Amino acid sequence: MQVKVPLKELNGRIERFRKRMDQSCPGWGITVVFSKINLYYFTGTMQDGILFILRNDDAVLWVRRSYERAVEESLFPSIKPMESYRDVAVEMKNLPDTVYLEKEIVPIAMLQRFQKYFPFSVIESADLQIGAVRSIKSKYELALMEKSGLIHQRVTEELVPEMLREGMSESEFFCDLYTALIREGHHGVARFGMFDTESILGQIAFGESSIYPTSFNGPGGAYGMSPAVPIHGSRSRKLRRGDLVFVDVGCGVDGYHTDKTMTYMFGKSLPDEAIKIHLQCVDIQNKIASMLKPGAIPSVIYNEILDGLSPNFLENFMGFGSRKVKFLGHGIGLTIDELPVIANGFDEPIQEGMVFAVEPKKGIPKIGMVGIENTFIVTPYGGRNITGNHPGMLEVW
Repeated sequence: MQVKVPLKELNGRIERFRKRMDQSCPGWGITVVFSKINLYYFTGTMQDGILFILRNDDAVLWVRRSYERAVEESLFPSIKPMESYRDVAVEMKNLPDTVYLEKEIVPIAMLQRFQKYFPFSVIESADLQIGAVRSIKSKYELALMEKSGLIHQRVTEELVPEMLREGMSESEFFCDLYTALIREGHHGVARFGMFDTESILGQIAFGESSIYPTSFNGPGGAYGMSPAVPIHGSRSRKLRRGDLVFVDVGCGVDGYHTDKTMTYMFGKSLPDEAIKIHLQCVDIQNKIASMLKPGAIPSVIYNEILDGLSPNFLENFMGFGSRKVKFLGHGIGLTIDELPVIANGFDEPIQEGMVFAVEPKKGIPKIGMVGIENTFIVTPYGGRNITGNHPGMLEVW
């Protein structure tokens, strides 16, 4: 049974976007949305088409394929069919000279085809404005994320220990984990906004694999399937007694994600020093969560946490070797990586309804990546964890 995004949700998103544009870009006249994820956010359907958001007129969704599906599954009030941009140009006239669109997403070739029929003289970015609107979740969105969080918690904290067996490969574990998530209600993909990023779940690794170099902008690592497919898990890396098992995966319901990292000790305990470092990461997560209140500044949180850590702990913190990332957490929603980010440069106050994945982690030579990650909803009392409170390093033997 299809669950349609309520019309009240769609109307509210369009109006909040217009208000944001009025504040940041006075005098704007039109924004055109191309990406499927943003099309879904504003219209409730994910088709091959374009959305015209006008400042002083109704927004219109033009769909090439599939118009029939768009009408069937969306409550958006104005959906029209098109064969090409030419059809849209016939009807959409008297437009301003400046257009706002997703500069981070729209390919140059697509833009050139669009400009053949819509020769705007000035092209500005709407990426930050769309991201800001998406960053504040409604009750409807939060409810979906809470459902995802419950699936995340059950699978990683209850079901994974039963999956792990000596001699299995990372890729075998990936298959078992993916199957379990799907059976529990996961929507089947982990979407990222960062350019040209592929993922089905996230990073799954045994031992030192979790600090192996990757191009992915995150603290963890993984061998992956091959140089051509450097994700999922290695077929050759087998689980051994004494391994750290590192599971950093996304989960989602009806498009909305949560992010969680769980670690496991397989067969026997890790060295005391590794456990001590892990527990310090848990303490850091909890401290950050306590600071996730309306009015807090992400960059201030970031620097306060880093300033409180010793030089020794900072070595290999949030990565390994030279591959450290410069954030402690990130917004999350229709993609795993949304605005705002707990990092320098993010100086606007946090607002109630924002959701963050907080992930303090530290690499340890010959052991792997320890640490934790959970998803938190911003409240007046601090971040509320929706993915489970287990501290990790779950014993499996």
